[in-house]
Amino acid sequence: MLSFEDTLPIIEHAVRELRFDEPPRSLFDPIVYTLSLGGKRIRPAFTLMACNLYSADVEQALKPALGIEVFHNFTLLHDDLMDEARIRRGQPTVHVKWNRNTAVLSGDAMLITAYRLIGETSSEQLKKILDLFTQTALEICEGQQYDMEFESRSDVTEAEYIEMIRLKTAVLLACSLKTGALVGGASEHEADILYRFGIHIGLAFQLQDDLLDVYGSPETFGKNIGGDILCNKKTFLLIHTLASASPEQKEQIVYYQRPDKAACYTADEKIKAITSIYDQLNIRELTQEKMKHYYNLAMDELALLTIPQERLSELHRVCRKLMNREK
Repeated sequence: MLSFEDTLPIIEHAVRELRFDEPPRSLFDPIVYTLSLGGKRIRPAFTLMACNLYSADVEQALKPALGIEVFHNFTLLHDDLMDEARIRRGQPTVHVKWNRNTAVLSGDAMLITAYRLIGETSSEQLKKILDLFTQTALEICEGQQYDMEFESRSDVTEAEYIEMIRLKTAVLLACSLKTGALVGGASEHEADILYRFGIHIGLAFQLQDDLLDVYGSPETFGKNIGGDILCNKKTFLLIHTLASASPEQKEQIVYYQRPDKAACYTADEKIKAITSIYDQLNIRELTQEKMKHYYNLAMDELALLTIPQERLSELHRVCRKLMNREK
C-alpha cells in the first residue's frame, strides 16, 4: 500500500512534466508559477491512494489526479483574486505578481487544462469520472458565490455555513477519492463511501483552516494571518461569536466591519480586537469540537468499507497528521 509520502514524488514529477510551452508566455508563465509553489498535494495524493486500495496500478489514476490538482490551483488563483489576497504559500499571488486580468485569463487556461487531463483517463469509468468532475466544478462555483454573498449578511446560520464549505471545499476532496476508487475498480457502493468520507474530512479540514487563519502562523498556514477577519468573512468562528456575543461585543464587531471606519484603525488592530472577542467566548474550543465531530464521522465512513481495515491505516495516519497542523 502506497503511503502519502510515496505519492508525493510521483505527483511532483508529473506536475513538472506538464508542458506549458505555447505562446504567449504571458498566459502560461503564471500557470507554471502557480503549480511550482507546491502545496500539500492532498487531492492528487488521495486520488492515488484511493486507487491503490483496489489496484496496484496507480499510474492509471495519475492523469485524473493531475487534472484535479490543476483545477484546485485554478480555484485558488481566482479565490485569491476575489479575496484580494496578497500571499499564497508564502509567495505573492498571481494578481499581485502580474495583474488582475492575467489572473482571470490564466485561471481560465488552467480550468481547460484540468479538463484535458481528466479526459485522458484511460478507463471504462471515464464518463462517470467526467460527470463527477463537472458536477464538482459547478458545486465549487456555487460555494464561492455563497461565500461572497455571506460577506454582506449578518444573519448567516451555522447550517448555511457548513453547506457553503461543503460546496466550496469538501466536494473536491470527495471527488478526488471517488475518482481514484473508480479508476482502481471499486464498486459504486465503495466509491460512494469514500466520497462521503471525503465530505466529512473536508469539512473538518476547512474548519481547521478557519482556525489557523486566526490562531496559526504564516509559516504554518502559508498565508497572512487574519485574512478572514479583515475581509469580514462569515466563518464558523464569527458566526458563533455573533450568536453569543454581548451587546458591547457585537457593537465592537460592527464597528470594525463598517467601511466608513476603516481609516480609524490598522489591520493589526482589527485582527487583535476580533481575536480578543473570540478568546473571551471560547470560540477556539468550540471550533475544535466541531472539527472533531466531522473527523469522527469521516472515520465512521472508512469503517464501512469491505476491504481489510489494515489497508486503511495510511488514510487514518494522514488524516491525523493533517488535523494536527496547528500543533
